[in-house]
Amino acid sequence: MEGMHLTLEDEVSDILGKAQTGLGLSTENLADRAGISREALRALRQGERDDAALEKVAPHLGLDPARLKALAAGDWQPTAQPPSEGFAMLNLPFGAYSVNAYLVWDPANRSAACFDAGTKAGPILEVIDQHDLKLETVFLTHTHGDHIEGLADLLKAHDVPVWVGEGEPKAPGGARRLAPGKAFRIGGLPVETRLTRGHAEGGITYVVKGPGWTVAVVGDAVFAGSVGGGMVSYADALETARKAIFTLPDDVLIAPGHGPLTTVGEERRHNPFFPSA
Repeated sequence: MEGMHLTLEDEVSDILGKAQTGLGLSTENLADRAGISREALRALRQGERDDAALEKVAPHLGLDPARLKALAAGDWQPTAQPPSEGFAMLNLPFGAYSVNAYLVWDPANRSAACFDAGTKAGPILEVIDQHDLKLETVFLTHTHGDHIEGLADLLKAHDVPVWVGEGEPKAPGGARRLAPGKAFRIGGLPVETRLTRGHAEGGITYVVKGPGWTVAVVGDAVFAGSVGGGMVSYADALETARKAIFTLPDDVLIAPGHGPLTTVGEERRHNPFFPSA
């Protein structure tokens, strides 16, 4: 299956940058608070490994220093495995990077939903044909361009309803608005919707319960070892992730918008943004 051996989306320098920007701290302010030189902080932000400096900086960014050091050392990668049936991860090109889209279906009747459309519809359509799926719905976690570029071509092939959080500023593909808490079904599989605002105005996490597995499609709310960042509100991004994602059981699979699959339990133990989740 595509995308199962992806590297982590963010390096430690990215994590530091997201936290520093989210908290509105200048380089001078953060360096003074941490008791390190501005040059040492800039070196960290440029990817230089310095465990002693990380120890001093992390508390002022609300980050777990031990988890940061483990990431810097390359000591952790998620070990999550996808369900054996009813789930496909599509890792699609996005410039020099990549973005994830997902197909989830009821193995009993092949009824399927697509979660985000990524940058191109072709690979999604191939999986639909390969598994003889009946696409019934498209669910959008949010409407940033890399998650919806493939939507128009997907809808040309399959004229199905599109759903998006009511807080999102646009409704691509004639998307219908949903309020968090609205319930759906994919065939016989229940789908729960939870607000994960902060990276996007109306970000939604979709929790799907399949036969013997549960998947949370989280968009850019949480990555393996990181977060998408608070493009709208950093505080809301962290708080809604805690409420919507970290209240789920440890074995729930997290399907993020970028990077590899992970689980709630792995993020509870390893994600530096959530030291007390």
